[in-house]
Amino acid sequence: DVPKVPDSRGDSDGPRRGSLCERHCAAINNVQGDLADLGCHLHRPRIPPATSTPPCCQQHSEEVCESCLVKTTLTAENAVEANKLSNNYKFGFKKWKSHVTARPWEDRSEIVKELYSDLNVIRGSGGSTLTCGNVLYLLLFGWWLSLLYVLVAAVMFVTVMGAPYGRLCWDLAGYFLWPFGKVIQKVEVPKSHQAREADVGESSALLRGPTPRRWRPQCRVGTGHWQGASTALWLCLAYPVLALAHGLVCVTAWLLVVLIPVAKLSARAASCVLLLPPERLLIRRLRMTEVPLEGEVILCCYSAANPYYYKYAVDGINVFAVNLLPLVLVTLVLGYVDTHNHLTGSAVKFTLALLSIMPLSYYIGMAIASISAQSNFAVGAVVNATFGSITELTFYITALIKGSREGNRCYAEVVKSALTGTLVGCVLFVPGLCMVIGGIRHQEQRFNSRSAGVSSALLFLSVGGVFAPTLFSKVYGKLVCGECHNVTQNPLGHYLCHNCHFDLMDNNGTLYYSHVQPLVYTVSILLPAAYLIGLFFTLKTHTHIYDIHISDCHMPGHHHSAVVHWSRWRALVILLLSTLCMSACADLATEHISPILTNSTISQYFIGVTVLAMVPELPEIVNGIQFALQNNLSLSIEIGNCIAVQVCMLQIPILVLFTIFYPTNFTLVFSDLHVYASMFSVVLMNYIFMDGKCDYFQGTVLVMVYFILLAVYFFAPSPSGC
Repeated sequence: DVPKVPDSRGDSDGPRRGSLCERHCAAINNVQGDLADLGCHLHRPRIPPATSTPPCCQQHSEEVCESCLVKTTLTAENAVEANKLSNNYKFGFKKWKSHVTARPWEDRSEIVKELYSDLNVIRGSGGSTLTCGNVLYLLLFGWWLSLLYVLVAAVMFVTVMGAPYGRLCWDLAGYFLWPFGKVIQKVEVPKSHQAREADVGESSALLRGPTPRRWRPQCRVGTGHWQGASTALWLCLAYPVLALAHGLVCVTAWLLVVLIPVAKLSARAASCVLLLPPERLLIRRLRMTEVPLEGEVILCCYSAANPYYYKYAVDGINVFAVNLLPLVLVTLVLGYVDTHNHLTGSAVKFTLALLSIMPLSYYIGMAIASISAQSNFAVGAVVNATFGSITELTFYITALIKGSREGNRCYAEVVKSALTGTLVGCVLFVPGLCMVIGGIRHQEQRFNSRSAGVSSALLFLSVGGVFAPTLFSKVYGKLVCGECHNVTQNPLGHYLCHNCHFDLMDNNGTLYYSHVQPLVYTVSILLPAAYLIGLFFTLKTHTHIYDIHISDCHMPGHHHSAVVHWSRWRALVILLLSTLCMSACADLATEHISPILTNSTISQYFIGVTVLAMVPELPEIVNGIQFALQNNLSLSIEIGNCIAVQVCMLQIPILVLFTIFYPTNFTLVFSDLHVYASMFSVVLMNYIFMDGKCDYFQGTVLVMVYFILLAVYFFAPSPSGC
């Protein structure tokens, strides 16, 4: 998504710094993809010849090139993007792919420029307009929109005084039936009228101009044109109907994303074309028009669909997050207005609440990345530690509160399943999927094995600490079975027992309150302490393990002042509002999950491990896939590892702390299935990541193991208490 930048790596036959430098080169390629999207360039760990040293670095050649021997030197577009890029490689910070500042227009690729271009540019003749996207427009919108214009034209002709507008509607009926390869012009006005219109400005962008900015009306017409009864009849009778139709087309096409050009077409037609007098409009076919055209071009469309519109952003927000935002409003209105389920059932409300978590997670992530990139290290660390796990914790706490009020232990078991599902999914599914998708484009991908080793060590420690109370209860607890039958009809023979579990409340709960509970509190103190040590190790004393250095040398043409999408205060407000909406959606999800848990034939284990665990992590999964496609597998792996570490070292201790002040049914004793699945996943992940390189086959192994574990959870019986 950036133009080619000059190579500053020096000649290929330049001297190297022995085998030590070659070992440092192994981890360099991990960050190339992220740099390419940031408009950065990369210095290889070699000593460039004097003739190839960039002019901007001549005065610092000794220091910079010496640091390049052990680090990857990055040059970002501006200080804010450099700070965001640096935060991506810091342990405990949210990894964010999208830009937090506006990209310079000259650095955009031609594909992206096409997305934000105006529909008033005439291209050279070439290519047929008979494409699949244009045919789809005809089937979805063109035929009935054209028929509507024909009906409006007939009505205007009947009124006699509206005949000029009737002729205009007749011409527009043919245009909107197949607008491709046609042009709508605004005819030049006589010179006597030009002075009167000199102060009337017109903006050229539609929804989004050539540079990111807010949308504004596209065509403003002087009041001197609105004279006569025909104009009043048009504005009162015909224009509202046509504007409503174009509004419907605009909204529908925008939600379909790939048809955003149709949305632009309809928006401009309603805001500009239909507001101009008929005598100032001229509709022509491009093949019958000589270039240059006389008059201003208002509409000129060649294609109704563009598959690259998934990259489209509004004020830095991806178009999918924009389209899903109304879903949050619908969810909150239905959930808190229709309390008696007259309009929809619990299953629909639960699904809507769960889907609403996805865009809110995106906005929370964007806000965290924006605040961290514009703040110092201390503020960024506090924001990431406070709001980094807010999505999951909000749901878990609301579920535990509801279970405590109803006296239903099933909610606590679902929370444990969701915790385990997040751990297993982020250890197996997220890195495995990134390896598979990244391996399709790159034959072999390398990553920083030492930084991954830090996360792996913390994972071993956290998993051992989290499941220590469970193993303790297995050793010292009393096995109690609900139903036992004598198989051999012999009192000394074999018995077949069902619903067996280790009872920790024997002898009035002496084992639990005297031994297990103190162990849980001890573990809940040690795990956050270990997390803080890991932060101090990676961010203070051993920062060199990430091989990242942000240089102050900038390539010519790539040093721009930062124009942030969200200021710190705006990001903070969005963060707080998103967190509030997240709490409301989590409350609705837990409110309407009870019928699903009661009436569903699927195991509650499976619901917690899949739906409740992975849906909130979808924005993180998308970020990991984007990093992997850019050959930056290190960040893809770190995304999964950091989430898994935060689950064990932050989220679970916070839940234990919450149960101290608000007693619930949550105890840090997991079922055997959770223990075996988690430990096996961590061991397998460390085995795959030992050599610092991977391919799509190793990713396939991780994904297949994850699906096997899902099958085990699917066929497992429901936990006790559900």
